[in-house]
Amino acid sequence: MTIATERISTSQAELNALLTDLLPRQGEWDAEGYLWLTDGTNRLIEFTDGYIEVLPMPTDKHQAILKHLFLALHFFLQPRGGIVHFARAPRPNPPAGLYREPDLVVLRDARDDRRENRYWLGADLVLEVVSPDQPQRDLVQKRREYATAKIPEYWIVNPQGETITVLRLDGDAYVEHGLFRRGARATSALLEGFAVEVDEVFDAD
Repeated sequence: MTIATERISTSQAELNALLTDLLPRQGEWDAEGYLWLTDGTNRLIEFTDGYIEVLPMPTDKHQAILKHLFLALHFFLQPRGGIVHFARAPRPNPPAGLYREPDLVVLRDARDDRRENRYWLGADLVLEVVSPDQPQRDLVQKRREYATAKIPEYWIVNPQGETITVLRLDGDAYVEHGLFRRGARATSALLEGFAVEVDEVFDAD
């Protein structure tokens, strides 16, 4: 004789409530909790001063621009012993309490001691393609944070204005190496000989 048994399960709402109780509240996260969270998801997540920030999913245009720049940097750096990574690769870990996910991160020497498996302890160059949802995050906030982290060069690629701003570190703050528009070649202050055509970047498909 088969005895029917009724499965007793927790509802999704109850499970969500339980997880909400267990997880830290905004402002109370620490680096260990942030790294645990990123290890369990493919979403782009950043961490600043106890707060978790879930980044928007990149658009097709964003990814096309990023792929073009990644390949340009890759083919420039590889024969010179350097390395470039996409976001969701190990990210620079600037000051304590700050983990960012730059779109591209560069080390001029792939053997650099800062290149650790879980996350990098720094970078020589970072690049962000500006998201339309919160442009100030890339234009202002990250400019300040990457300078604090002593990253020598920061590229801000802005599809909205079709500009590439290359910033170099001067003391504790960035100064403008160049603001490049269509018809120009964007150059690096740090990577001697590296340049990209602005038209080709924003026409990438």
